[in-house]
Parts: sequence; C-alpha cells; structure tokens
Amino acid sequence: MVAPKKLLRFKSATSKIEDFVSGTKFLPVIGDKNENAVDSSKVRKVVFCSGQVYYDLEERRARDNNNDVAIVRVESICPFPFKEIVSELEKYPNASVTWSQEESKNAGSYTYAVPRLRNI
Repeated sequence: MVAPKKLLRFKSATSKIEDFVSGTKFLPVIGDKNENAVDSSKVRKVVFCSGQVYYDLEERRARDNNNDVAIVRVESICPFPFKEIVSELEKYPNASVTWSQEESKNAGSYTYAVPRLRNI
C-alpha cells in the first residue's frame, strides 16, 4: 500500500512529548488555532476538514491573510462528533459553514460529513 508521506515533513504536524503524558486525551474535534484571528463574531466562514488537507488550508490562510476564516479539524469522523461540532459552531454565530477535502465530492468523507453538518 502506498501512503502519502507529506506530513512527515511538516514541523507543525508533530507533537511534543508532553502531548502523550498521563491526563491527556484524544480530541475528536480541534478548534481553530489561528493566533491572528479576528473576533469570533466577525468570522465569516468556518471550514471543517479532516486529515492532511488542514495543513494546506492553514498555509493558504496565512499566505492570503484570511484571518476571518476559522479552520476546524474533525479528527473522528465515525462516530460523528455532533456535540463537539455544535460547541465549535456556537463560537461563530455569523459564519457560513463548509466542508473541505482533497478528494472530489464522490470520494473521501464528503458524502458522510456534509449531511450531518446540515443536520446540525
């Protein structure tokens, strides 16, 4: 099986040893980490994604200085983390919502995730 090795080269995709100590836990959803973000009420779009596409989106946002876009990582697709996603969406009351992935709509998580996002 051939697997992409792209994330092995990204320093931002690494973890510190402290991330693996007792008391830490898996997060099914990781909220936006943009230190230059505008106030959450002024965020115009929330982009949900999963996997390595996050790093491409983050790079593009930084390059274009789009600090009014929040990028939220969905680390667990199934079971779908409804509660955690609702919690993230409550932070951005004026934003539109979209799903982003590298694959076309008929591949990847799109057909699973988007109906659930609409349901929320």
